[in-house]
Amino acid sequence: MPLHVPPAPAPALRSVLAALGSPTAVREARTPSLRAAQGPATPELPLPVHVLDGITAGGPTTTRLAGWRFLIRCSDRAVAAAETRLTPDGWVFSHFFEGPYITSTEQALRQAETMAQPYQPRLLSVPGLYMLTLWLHGDPAADASVGHPEPTDLLVPLAPAPPGIAAHRPHRAADLLPVLTHRVTPAPLLGSPA
Repeated sequence: MPLHVPPAPAPALRSVLAALGSPTAVREARTPSLRAAQGPATPELPLPVHVLDGITAGGPTTTRLAGWRFLIRCSDRAVAAAETRLTPDGWVFSHFFEGPYITSTEQALRQAETMAQPYQPRLLSVPGLYMLTLWLHGDPAADASVGHPEPTDLLVPLAPAPPGIAAHRPHRAADLLPVLTHRVTPAPLLGSPA
């Protein structure tokens, strides 16, 4: 298997397990498929979620670790996801959710497993475009909590992707990031100096 899924911080996993074990947390979640799931729910495939901040005309400036996401599997399929976040007191459970990114993430991970080169899977969020990508980092042994997409890393937009960007089509970061930069950078207003 060419994917080297990084281990999540133990407190992040414990917080998700505690939330799954809490009838209140599951019942109050806005995830009908998790509430209706039959059988045990298990967190799998922990992925660090990095946020691409500060995209400018000069290109992306920073990424930051925003949390860890776990796919929640019941029987043979993922029915939801659980997100954790870092607080001054450590990793804590944030929320459960469901939607198209769950199946899209699974599809992109299956697609990445067929590639010849080993990768470390991460998620990269681009809030300015309401976009999420599977970030396939070329150094499988890297610290998953830090870093910036390297030019040869692959970014796989997840569905739903922004108009004009095909979901599930791998792009080298060096090719896709400039496209995202132009999309996020606002055009000058008519009649204003450029």
